[in-house]
Amino acid sequence: MLLADFHIHTTWSDGKLPVPAVIDLFGQSGHDVIAITDHVVNRDSVIGKVAHHFGLTVTAENFSQYQDEIERERRRAWDRYRMIVLTGFELTQNTVRRRTAAHVLALGLDSFISADGTVVEMLERAQKKSRIVVACHPHEQSDWFSNTFYLWNRREELADLIDLWEVACRWDLFPPVARAKFPYIGNSDFHREEHLYAWKTLLPCGKSEKEVLDTLAAGRGMAVTRLEAPARAALAMVG
Repeated sequence: MLLADFHIHTTWSDGKLPVPAVIDLFGQSGHDVIAITDHVVNRDSVIGKVAHHFGLTVTAENFSQYQDEIERERRRAWDRYRMIVLTGFELTQNTVRRRTAAHVLALGLDSFISADGTVVEMLERAQKKSRIVVACHPHEQSDWFSNTFYLWNRREELADLIDLWEVACRWDLFPPVARAKFPYIGNSDFHREEHLYAWKTLLPCGKSEKEVLDTLAAGRGMAVTRLEAPARAALAMVG
């Protein structure tokens, strides 16, 4: 089983570590597969415009630089750690009311994907331009401000546009997602070092990008787990 984390942020959006530091942290901790999934925030809302003003998003204008850095680090990750690195986004529509907010991971892509328009339009673009579409933290989280219920509240309507659902994210498990029997994965929603010890996915496949993406697309045989945190990391999480 490959140890994987498909929800990781860097200083390209609102993460605390640059891409090279993220590669070293995950490579040294024994991860086999990761995805860099910085936010792509919609431009067509007030909240989205604020995120763009503060540089908390990848944009169409800087996507090529984002892609180039991940490609350089992808090669280094494989040469040094035998770790696979996927390029991705977290397509992000934030609203004042959590029932109308939606976050979606797009994994395995080579072109920019806009988060503008309706959620359905965003999902349709993600399906066309990426290999895997994941519903992010779709249910109640311990960090209330992170809740994004739009996808869950319309799960039957949108199921054909979503390949996988996060059944575990950061420190939380989502039993309703498990009971719905959707294909699932677990991710850390990594923003800073202590999140290394949050939820992960175990993949039953060989160590190649094709096999990883094929296994995610099949949506079967996967499991979720947590890494054991050293004492100082555990103290940081409590703090």
